[in-house]
This record gives sequence, C-alpha cells and structure tokens, in this order.
Amino acid sequence: MAAGNDGANKPEDDDPFGYLYADGQAAAGRSSQGGGYGYPGPAPAQPGVPRTSYNQVRTVGERQYGQQPAQPYVPPQQQAPYGQPHPQYAAPETYGNGQPPRHTPPPQAPRGGRGPNTKGLLIGAVAVVAVVVAGIAAAVISNQNTDKDKETAGATPSSAAPSTASQEPTASEQPTTEPTKAPLPRQDAATLQLGGSAMLAKDVKGAEGIGGAYVTGFNAQGSSVSWKAAIPEDGRYRLTVRYAIPAVDANATLTVNGKANSLPLGLKNFIHSTDPNLEKNWQTTWAPVDLQKGDNEIKISCETGNQCDVLLDWLKVTRG
Repeated sequence: MAAGNDGANKPEDDDPFGYLYADGQAAAGRSSQGGGYGYPGPAPAQPGVPRTSYNQVRTVGERQYGQQPAQPYVPPQQQAPYGQPHPQYAAPETYGNGQPPRHTPPPQAPRGGRGPNTKGLLIGAVAVVAVVVAGIAAAVISNQNTDKDKETAGATPSSAAPSTASQEPTASEQPTTEPTKAPLPRQDAATLQLGGSAMLAKDVKGAEGIGGAYVTGFNAQGSSVSWKAAIPEDGRYRLTVRYAIPAVDANATLTVNGKANSLPLGLKNFIHSTDPNLEKNWQTTWAPVDLQKGDNEIKISCETGNQCDVLLDWLKVTRG
C-alpha cells in the first residue's frame, strides 16, 4: 500500500503511476474524495483520529515552478502615475472618504505634435528683431543729423550781419610783407648776340635751345656771346651755363656790366667723360655774379689764355 492509504481502495487502485494515465485522471476526477486511481486524495477528517498524511499529489502540468502568480488586469486609465502608489495596493486608511482617489490623466500635447507655445516664442523673436532694427535706424539718422549740423556750423548763413570795418581780416585776406619774386631770366643761344667767329649750328644732338640750336666756332680768340638780362633787384646771383666739350676741360672770360671777373668761367669735364663725342658730353656749370636792378649786360668771350673748344646751349640766372 502507498503511504497515507487506509486500505479501503482496491488493489488495482494502488498503482503509484496510475495518475499518469488518462483513465486514472478521469477516475480521479470522479472520485468524491479527490483520490482514486493512483490519486490518493486526502482522507476525510475523523474525530479523534489524527491525520495520517500531508502528501497531496498534483496532476502533471497543473503546477509550474518559477512563475509568479497572475496579477489582475488593470485598465490603462486606472494605472497610477509614476512615483505614486497604485490604488489597488494602497491601504484603505490612506483614502480620505473610504474610496480610492481618482487620478486625473496627465495633460496631452495639442494635436500636430506641438509642445510649448511656439506662437509666443515667434512673437517674442519678431519683437527683438524689430527693436534691433529700430536702434540701427536711429543711429544712422543721428549720424546724418550730426553731419548736417557740422556743415551748417561751417557755412556762413545768408542772414548774417555784414562785416564791418572793425572786424579783423582772415588769414587769407591779410597782406603779406614779402613781395612776390619775379621770375629770373633765361636765354637760349639762338637769341644771344654773337661776336667774332661764333655762329649757330644744329648738327650735334642734345641741345635744349630753340629747334636744337647751339653756338659753335667759339674756339677762336675774340669770339663771344652777349646777353642783356633784366634783374628785379640788386643782389648776388648765379649764372648757369649749359655747354658741351670733347672730354677736355675748357674755360672762358666772364664780364658783367663791363667788368671782367678775376677768375675765368670754368667749363670743365665735370662728368669725367673719356668719349670725345660732343653729343655725350652736355653738362652745366655756374659762377657767382653781382647784378643790379634793371638790365645787366653779361658777356662770355674767348680771350688770350682761354681754352675755348666748347659749344654753348643756354644761359640762366638763379638766386644765389
């Protein structure tokens, strides 16, 4: 016999594996005591008789281990918000009137998926832009008005009172104590008075006289050029002469108002040329002269002791 069997069952019911068969399960279902064919159900309690067994056999598949008991379904609208106790599991004493509190569903976003009030944000942004534009326009207008005020302040109004004799003249109206200096004369060789064997020529290039003319034939004794120069005032001046030589030093006699200078007029090879080509040897020299106001006669001549192989281009007076 099986443990807990009091011998009331038939021997064929003592098969310990009878519950594994379908007919055994059916017999167990018909048994009024929950036992039967292979199902030794609990013995009925009798007064004064202790319970002989605590073993209760279950049908295969009736009990599943490792699973949690099924929870009652709660509709979504009755679920408690996150962080708050669910009303199903709250103690009754936590309810104010004995009834579970009603939870207001959280506010839903408006249709179209909009979250915050974008219309208000847009209006604020437009207002900020308008303020910035207004500030820039005000600054531009202020600068224009400032420029106009400066121009008005610098201009002389048409309604201003006429100037009187007591008003001081401006700097541009004040008379200057220094008189304007008259230009000093310059004379080309073509307009000079020639003497002796001196003559005009145009064969050598580089002369700056009228039409490229210059004075040649000056190397004979007694040849000369004379010039009457109008001088604005007495003083010491410079007489500048442009000439050309065949890379050899020359000189001449300078006479001012009938008085010859003690030193000859030097017509040297200042450019240190070694080429005798006259076209490549044009240069200038100068000598100090004392001139008086009015006409002054200036004469350059080839006298005894002078080396006069030279071409003369022009003469010019400058302030010393």
